[in-house]
Amino acid sequence: MPDRKHHLDTFAITLLLACCLFWGFQQILIKTTVGEVPPLWQATLRFAGATVLLGLWCALRGVPLFARDGSLASGLLAGLLFAAEFTCIYLGLRDTSASRLTVFLYTSPFVVALLLPRLVPTERLRPLQWAGLAIAFAAVAVAFSEGFAGATTARQLRGDALALAAGTLWGLTTLVIRGSRLATASAEKTLFYQVAVTAAVAPLLSLLLGESWSLQYSAQAWGSLGLQTVIGAFASYLAWMWLLRHYPATQMASFTFLTPVFALVFGVLLLGEHLTAQLVLALVGVAVGIVLVNRKPAAR
Repeated sequence: MPDRKHHLDTFAITLLLACCLFWGFQQILIKTTVGEVPPLWQATLRFAGATVLLGLWCALRGVPLFARDGSLASGLLAGLLFAAEFTCIYLGLRDTSASRLTVFLYTSPFVVALLLPRLVPTERLRPLQWAGLAIAFAAVAVAFSEGFAGATTARQLRGDALALAAGTLWGLTTLVIRGSRLATASAEKTLFYQVAVTAAVAPLLSLLLGESWSLQYSAQAWGSLGLQTVIGAFASYLAWMWLLRHYPATQMASFTFLTPVFALVFGVLLLGEHLTAQLVLALVGVAVGIVLVNRKPAAR
């Protein structure tokens, strides 16, 4: 069994912040690349590359990926949930705005907080921690509130439903990892199930959607795909899987609210978008929510 801790320490918080920072930047990368590389073909290249990198990493470090440890069924389930999540995200972006999708996607921590304690009693949140989750989510909703302006169409509602499904699938993936044999599997093997299954499913869906395949892209597009693959789908997800083995998933989930806010910050810094009072308020609100979720109970 891995050495599990009941609270996030400085190392875990630093690693989570680094992951969320890159995931926020990754949204900028995807936004600037999706016009050149079709969405699910982009996912195919990204996760196929991550599967190769992870296989090489495991070979060099002597990490067994195919040893029988009873994790096959739960691993394949986690992989299918992971693949379905990204499919919903990409398809949802065709029908609804990125801001609306982001708000619905980050309902995931509530799925984790509601369901995980039924399998892992130590993951149960106290009322103050629930309040922290609510504050953090409200702050994200405020940051993206402009995306809710105007009339809502049937197509937009379909996109919103796909975004909500993606958030639920993300939460369920975490649930499977923490509540099954994957909880004791290596971080590398847990991630391998997810990237390998997605690498197999994404091209089939891309063909069904009639996306055009090519490898003739600009240097900027390949640079974006390289960062998404090496840091995004390999290094940062591997770090996340390792953290899930050692720290409370419910407390970790609260940090994911930083990702969309960081994306807005990068939009201001890199794309010249305006710094608004909503963004500043969101940063403060998410920070307060994270502090409340991760606050240790008073000693009795």
